[in-house]
Amino acid sequence: MIGTIVGAIIVGAIIGALGRLILPGKQNISIIVTILIGIVANVIVTLVVRQIGYANNGGIAWIPLILGAIVAAILIVVYGRMTSKSV
Repeated sequence: MIGTIVGAIIVGAIIGALGRLILPGKQNISIIVTILIGIVANVIVTLVVRQIGYANNGGIAWIPLILGAIVAAILIVVYGRMTSKSV
């Protein structure tokens, strides 16, 4: 259970950071919000790729990682617009 939570935080941080790298300019959001957005993006992408039948046969799951970064970028833009911060 604790390993799952720590894993979610680590993956969330990676996906959130990749999402921020995709966007041009500076995003005025904290690292905690970045991690939370990354976790949400990872959950969304995991649910979608499982529904379409994607299975990783070892190694790095590139498709979910790339899709997670894209979803995180979209969520960062949405968060920025909702909080009136320029993104």
